[in-house]
Amino acid sequence: IMKKKQFSANQISSILKEFDNGRSIEELVRSYGISRATLYNWLKKYGGMEASEMKKVKELEAENRRLKRMYANLAMELDVAKY
Repeated sequence: IMKKKQFSANQISSILKEFDNGRSIEELVRSYGISRATLYNWLKKYGGMEASEMKKVKELEAENRRLKRMYANLAMELDVAKY
């Protein structure tokens, strides 16, 4: 099992810029140790964004996860309190 790497918004942005500048997918995958699927997902999700915009998207996604978890916990507590 491979260890999951975390890439910062700046790192992802620079990788995508390399792709935009003509570096092949095979070269990027090999040199950064990422899968083709990861690269395609980044292109789909962050293509055309600057690093600051990507960072903001990641922060909003993290906040959304936190709020969903909070809501699920409160809904569960309310359900338990009914019985």
